[in-house]
Amino acid sequence: MKLASACSSLLVGLMGLAALGACSPSGSSDGEVVNVYTARHYASDDHVYAAFTEETGITVNVIEAPGDLLIERVRADGDRSQADVVITVDAGRLWRADEAGLFQPAPELAETLQTVPTNLRQPDGDWFGFASRVRVIAYAKDRVDPSLITNFSDLTTPEWAGRICVRSSNNVYNQSLLAAMVAQQGADAAEGWAEGVVSNLARPPQGGDTDQIRAVAARECDVAIINHYYLARIMRSEDPGDQEIADQIGVVFADLGDGGAHVNVSGAGLAANAPHRENAIAFLEYLLSEDSQRAFAELTNEYPVIAGIAYENDVLDAFGSYNSDDVNVDALGENAGEAQRIFDRVGWP
Repeated sequence: MKLASACSSLLVGLMGLAALGACSPSGSSDGEVVNVYTARHYASDDHVYAAFTEETGITVNVIEAPGDLLIERVRADGDRSQADVVITVDAGRLWRADEAGLFQPAPELAETLQTVPTNLRQPDGDWFGFASRVRVIAYAKDRVDPSLITNFSDLTTPEWAGRICVRSSNNVYNQSLLAAMVAQQGADAAEGWAEGVVSNLARPPQGGDTDQIRAVAARECDVAIINHYYLARIMRSEDPGDQEIADQIGVVFADLGDGGAHVNVSGAGLAANAPHRENAIAFLEYLLSEDSQRAFAELTNEYPVIAGIAYENDVLDAFGSYNSDDVNVDALGENAGEAQRIFDRVGWP
């Protein structure tokens, strides 16, 4: 059973856009394929592809590339594109893909999408979140009283001077966080928050989310802004070094400002020129199936977007429940430009 095309993220990484252009899926004479162009590379996705093929008989051709490169590839292909489904992470990138014309309406999904919270899908249904990730605050258990952090705005107080680690401003997760603040509280308030965080940094922004967690454990800082699943990955690791780090770190689902945590998504939509539309619709529906939703939680440590999905993940259970902010994910992309201008003005590298 063929589950993926010969294209690989390794090839893309080595040879760039030219290599990706040489990896167009060949399809099949009977049309029983679906070409999935994705910026994800997780075990959960491999499970979903295999399970979908087993259930439907439809072969999944997987074409992988980093998010921005993937968007450019599909955009550049235009009417010649063989993409049926486009998947990427972070609402900001999904918005950019939509603005680039990569998606088309899929009225066939209207009923299915009613199961997805309205704030986790594009208002017109052009794309939707199928797994959610939360921007949280990791803290050193031996040096931080978590009751002092209930809201992201708490990080701007003098209490945290020289104690915060975070990624750079060109990271899409940070751009979306600030964009959500712009949407909810206005640009002035968002700029005040960014300026306050910059004044409290323990070191210049650098590295990825995992690096921020390791920096807290190494006492380079006391708190860090991260996506929750990076910490969950460390906590579920069997590596003794990771377990040592995990024992030192706690997590707060801080409010964005309205009594809810900042929630982002991994998302997907029907490609604008999908050559196998019916198969693509079936695949998109399958992303919201109970099996898929459970796989994202158990294998990738993301939260299901469908309420009531049962899964086995002790770390997510230990994190506890949280309330989501009410900002629609589409606004994260709409306000990304303003967020970056704010970052530039306050000197957040």
